[in-house]
Amino acid sequence: MRSILMLGSAVLALAPAVAWANAPSPAADAPAADAPASDGAADGGTAGGGSSNAMPIVVTATPFGHTIDDTPTVSARVDADAISRAGGASIADALRDVPGVSSTGFASGASRPIIRGMDSNRVRLLEDGTSSSDVSDIGPDHGIPIDPLSARSIEVVRGAATLRYGSQAIGGVVNTINNRVPTTLPTEAISAEASTSYTTVNKGVETAALVDGKAGQLALHADGFWRTTDNYDTPLGTQQNSWFNGWGGSVGGSYFLPGDKSHVGLAVTHYDARYGIPSDTTYIDMRQTKVMTRNSFALDSGLLKTFTLDGSYGDYQHSEKNPDGSINTTFKNKEWNGRGELLLNAMGPVRNTALGVEYQHRDFSAVGEDSSYLNPATSQNIAGYLFTEIQLADPLHVEASGRVEHVRITGTPADDAFTVRKYTPVSGAIGVLYTPIKAVKFGLNFSSTGRAPALTELFARGAHDGPQTFETGDPNLKIERANSLEGSLRVRQGGFAFTGSVYYTWYKNYIYGELTGRTCDDDGVCTASPDGELRELFYRQQDAKFRGLEAEMSQELVKTDEGTFTAKVLGDYTRATLDNGSNVPRIPPYRIGGGLAWAGKTLDAGIMFSHYGRQDKAGDFDTPTAGYNNLNMNVAWRPFKSHPGIELAIVGQNLTDDTQRLATALNKDLVVMPGRSVRFVIKAATF
Repeated sequence: MRSILMLGSAVLALAPAVAWANAPSPAADAPAADAPASDGAADGGTAGGGSSNAMPIVVTATPFGHTIDDTPTVSARVDADAISRAGGASIADALRDVPGVSSTGFASGASRPIIRGMDSNRVRLLEDGTSSSDVSDIGPDHGIPIDPLSARSIEVVRGAATLRYGSQAIGGVVNTINNRVPTTLPTEAISAEASTSYTTVNKGVETAALVDGKAGQLALHADGFWRTTDNYDTPLGTQQNSWFNGWGGSVGGSYFLPGDKSHVGLAVTHYDARYGIPSDTTYIDMRQTKVMTRNSFALDSGLLKTFTLDGSYGDYQHSEKNPDGSINTTFKNKEWNGRGELLLNAMGPVRNTALGVEYQHRDFSAVGEDSSYLNPATSQNIAGYLFTEIQLADPLHVEASGRVEHVRITGTPADDAFTVRKYTPVSGAIGVLYTPIKAVKFGLNFSSTGRAPALTELFARGAHDGPQTFETGDPNLKIERANSLEGSLRVRQGGFAFTGSVYYTWYKNYIYGELTGRTCDDDGVCTASPDGELRELFYRQQDAKFRGLEAEMSQELVKTDEGTFTAKVLGDYTRATLDNGSNVPRIPPYRIGGGLAWAGKTLDAGIMFSHYGRQDKAGDFDTPTAGYNNLNMNVAWRPFKSHPGIELAIVGQNLTDDTQRLATALNKDLVVMPGRSVRFVIKAATF
């Protein structure tokens, strides 16, 4: 049975690059359109730490299960080993080594991914292709109820495929894949894994376990996790109120019809967490129960190939509490999400086509002291989309997509007049992948994406203690439109691998939160004094421009039967300005780094050094951040040849003990990231 390892392997995040560098031609290895995506070795690493013979499959990038290099846009996939090395309590922590991706870093339990400077309502968060159904887009202090310990992999996708997931994916999609609803029938009757770890910087203890099995045509899955941490240490002392406690799990199963090409499946998940807000004295008590379903039916009739029907219902709430346990405010979110997608067989040069519809209904409400920040609001989205790919010639592959969405949003803005807003964003994208020779691929992508304003952008109307802001929305905001052009280059030759992209996005009616320099009290009395409790923030709209580049490169230095020694470098940069000449607020600085890794049969080891530049182009009334360095190292040992699923690992992070403040964090003036940390991991997996 293939190994499924969840935690603690010490192969660096360059493992996918090592796999690419050793992989055969993408054309030779590309799966059939109906081939299932692997969640194991195809992630770019194997149980023994060596490179994989198969290129990673990114299922989010297309409806057809292509390999990572067979799409015009550059996508990324982080496997379970890399997630374990990150050692954080959020999905954003797990993506820290992906070029172009950063995080809000607001709290140990609340850190949302940022893609190319775009966050919140421009990055769609998914769990197995369905909505995360939380309120992390309502405020940066609100966590994502998906723990990285439950993830088999995390995919980051941009380009034409993002239109499958809505206009809220204008910057990209982050899809956590966890197999809670199995989509393939296991080959073995049962498999299991478990892990535990201890982290010095916060006295953190975490443990996780999962089991997969089958009974006839029934595939079953169960998983659970628990983690607890104290306040973490920084080079400046202990960061107060930075603790985290959480647990969760799921039970799911799928029934496979004869032939194993069709299945119906269901899972129930629960997430429960409490975590401090380090820039405040309050803490958040959060929980969510969610039901997910994933169903696929092989039609195999003429033009019709497959029909899939996925959906979820999430019941979420969190309370913002004082140190004595009294509740300030409780936020609630009940959300339905469903997607039906019909895949068609080839029609001449049109190799694959997907037609889909999506429905999303969200009811948000709040009760308590800060409930006036956002009165009860409802949003409803109904959309239809098309995704197709055309093989014009052997070296020329084209992908195109379009989406029409109708959005109805109701709420009560600051003037207390109940408001109904309706929008119909229309979006389209086209990408071309040109392969002049087997080792080289050029990509060119253009998209024009419309996004309806979000709930807070329209209806925010008061104090929000978590981020310490007094926010006012604008119910007259227009559709935001992003026109984006991106070029990419990928080279895979022998032991060498390079991926790079350059992009330019120009926004019409870009929506952003503008700090005014004034401060307010809870009642909305604002003055020019900078010493007030809450910073005044208005949601504004004007044109903006984003441009940047990102790249990573790896080279095998030594390759033997015992393992592979590889070097890697990476970097990224984003520059974003508003039409009036000022800077878009909270944009990450440039980053450049490099490292070495040994991936062997019994021993893995790696070192990675990154420099983050000074961000001196801060938004109005925002503060610049100093540059800093980050040094990570790791070692993993599998001591028993007869039991290769047993692994001992040590992971070191921020070993230079640099003072790190995130330019993307709204609370960066008060919060420093963790200092030097060493993490000890023990794990065991069946084979």
